[in-house]
Parts: sequence; C-alpha cells; structure tokens
Amino acid sequence: MTDFPMPAVSAAADEPTRPLVHRHHWLVRVTHWATALLLPMMIASGLQIYTSYGRFGLRDAPLAVPNPFGSGGVPAWARLGGWLAGGLNWHFALAWPFVISGLLYLGYLAVSGEWRGLVFRPRDIGPAIQMQLYYLRLRKDHPPQGKHNALQKGAYTFIVLTGALATLSGFAIYKPVQLGWLTALFGGYEIARYVHFVTVWVFVAFILVHVALVLLVDPASLRAMTTGWYRGRFSSHD
Repeated sequence: MTDFPMPAVSAAADEPTRPLVHRHHWLVRVTHWATALLLPMMIASGLQIYTSYGRFGLRDAPLAVPNPFGSGGVPAWARLGGWLAGGLNWHFALAWPFVISGLLYLGYLAVSGEWRGLVFRPRDIGPAIQMQLYYLRLRKDHPPQGKHNALQKGAYTFIVLTGALATLSGFAIYKPVQLGWLTALFGGYEIARYVHFVTVWVFVAFILVHVALVLLVDPASLRAMTTGWYRGRFSSHD
C-alpha cells in the first residue's frame, strides 16, 4: 500500500534539489499493485453475487440494517461475472491471490520490522489531531514526522484491520458449515454476510480518498510506488 501523501508547500521547481531516497521494497510494490488490480475486481464480482438476493436476512425475517441499494440492485457497469455463477467463479478465483498478496505484505512488514513505523498507537492520538489541524489549515506549521505521520499510521492500521475483517467474514459465508465456529463468532451467516458487505464500502471510500490524495497532493508518491525511489517533500526516513 502506498503512502498517504503530504501537502506540498514548496514549488515544483524545488523538487530536483531534494534528496532521492529508496522508500519501498520491491515486495511492497508488487503486493500493492496486485491489490490495486485484484480489489476492484473482487468488489465488482461480490456485487454481482449480492444482486442474486439484494437483501439481508431470511425472506420472512429481514435484518433491520442500512442498505443503500435495498432491492433495487447494483448497476451492471459495477458488476463482474454477468450472473450468480459467473460472479462466484470470479470471486473465488480472485480471492486466493488477494489473500496471498496480503499475507506476503504482512509477512514482509513482520520480518523487516517496518510494522513498527505503521502501527497506530495511543501515543499517536495527539500527533494525529495536530496533523488533522494542519490539513484543515488551523495550524500553520507542519508537525514533525518520520516516514509516516500519525494520520497515515491510523489509515494503514485501519485498512489492514478492515482487510482482515473482510477476509474472515468472507470465509465465514464461504464455508459456514466447515467453519461454523467462525460464522458463529460473527453472530451467524446473515450478520457475517452483512459485515462482508459493509467492508466493501469501506474499501471503496478508502480507494477514492487514497487516489485523490496521491494525484492531487503528491504525485511523487505514485512514482515511488512504481520505482521504489522517492523525491518529494519528505525524502528522509528520519
């Protein structure tokens, strides 16, 4: 996953004077782009599956939960698979590469020790508030930071936990008999299905904000995730 970029405050002409640093290991870049390819197709095929029964709960006992689509269905352009069986085939075919990519990324973080700079801790609450004030232009000077600021750590931690929740709830509805204990932890099949549905929209919101920040605020972070090398406002790991 690429860094959430920081607001650029200096002129673009100053960029060549900044140091060039190696920011992303090749495995991080590969898993990032694999996720960028697989996740939208996972979402689209999941929505195709959802349209086979666009409600939650049993037909005679629906769950009283928010559902933006209701029984209206999902637009065809947002679905992958064409029909229920096609959506299932795509979803299952993409699920394993998606899970493997995530495990490789987490494995790298664990072995390299980079997780220490990404995990949001209680001590990051204050710096995160200060960074948010800076983003809202309620604070003039940029708070000190290392490779990642406190808000970035919060975003990384949140989206990794969301990915874990999406995976576990997916397995809970994929194998509700074999993994009955897991399905029970979610409160049953229907609740697990709804949790899985909610994580879709969390991912969609994350992707939209993430891409917008990269393109509008710091395109250098996109180059860094492609080549591994970064030259931008925060070119230091310190």
